[in-house]
Amino acid sequence: MRKLRILYVASEINPFLQVSEVAEFLRKLPQAMQEKGMEIRILIPRFGSINERKNRLHEVVRLSGINITVGDDEKPLIIKVASIPTAKLQVYFLDNEDYFNRKYVFLDKEGSFYDDNDERTIFFCKGVLETVKKLGWAPDIVHCTDWMTSLIPLYLKTTYKNDPVFKDTKSVFTVYNNSFDHKFDEDIIEKAKSMDVSDENLSNLRSADFEGFIKIGCQYADAIVRANEESNEKLSKLLNEIAANTIEASIEDDNVTETYFNLYTELVPE
Repeated sequence: MRKLRILYVASEINPFLQVSEVAEFLRKLPQAMQEKGMEIRILIPRFGSINERKNRLHEVVRLSGINITVGDDEKPLIIKVASIPTAKLQVYFLDNEDYFNRKYVFLDKEGSFYDDNDERTIFFCKGVLETVKKLGWAPDIVHCTDWMTSLIPLYLKTTYKNDPVFKDTKSVFTVYNNSFDHKFDEDIIEKAKSMDVSDENLSNLRSADFEGFIKIGCQYADAIVRANEESNEKLSKLLNEIAANTIEASIEDDNVTETYFNLYTELVPE
C-alpha cells in the first residue's frame, strides 16, 4: 500500500499558537498519522502573535511571491516554515503583512472581532491551495479544521477540480464550536469568488456569519466530523440536518486517531 498523503489545514497548532482546543489536537493527530506511515504536510496562518525568532521560522523563497485575489485586491503571499520540536513534522505558515502582522489573532485588544476576518479567511484558503500547487505535492486528503478553513472544500470542487495536483483529492471538514457573533459585510460573496465559482456555489455564505462558513464547508466536503461533545444548540441543529455524511470524533475519545485513520482509508481506497 502506498503512503497516503494528508494535508492538514488549520488556524492554530501547538507549540506555535493556541487559541482553542484545536491547537493541541492538531499537534497530536498528524504525528499519529505519520507514525502509521502517512505522508504529512501542515499549513496555518502566520498570525502576528507567533514569535518568528523563538520558533525559528524562515521564509521559503521558492514558494513565496504568489499574489492572491480577494475581491478586487491582490495580496502578496509569503511562505515561512518551521519544525515542530520533538517531531519530524514541518509546519508551513502563510503570511501577508496586511492580514497577519498584528499582535492579536481574531479579536483586537478591545476584544472586538476584526472586520476583515472574512478577507483573511478567503486569502488563507486560496493561499493554501496555491501553495500546495507550487509544492507540486498532490494530497490524497485535505483535512480542513474549523471555520477558517471552510472554503477549501468549495474551491477543491470548483476552481481546482481539474488541476493535476488536486483532481483526485478528497476533503474532510472538522467542525468545532468556536463560534462568533460577528456578521460580515454583504460583499463577502464577491470577495470569495474564484474561477468557476458562481453566486449559487456561495449561496450558503450569504448569511455572512459563522454558520454560513460552517454550512459551506459541510456542503462541499467529502466527509464532515463533529469534534465537540458539547456544541451550541444552533450548531447541533445545523449538523443534524446534514448528518448523512457526518461522523463523531471527540478530542477526548481515546480512539479518536483510529477513527480518523479509518476515515482516511475509507475515503481513499487502495
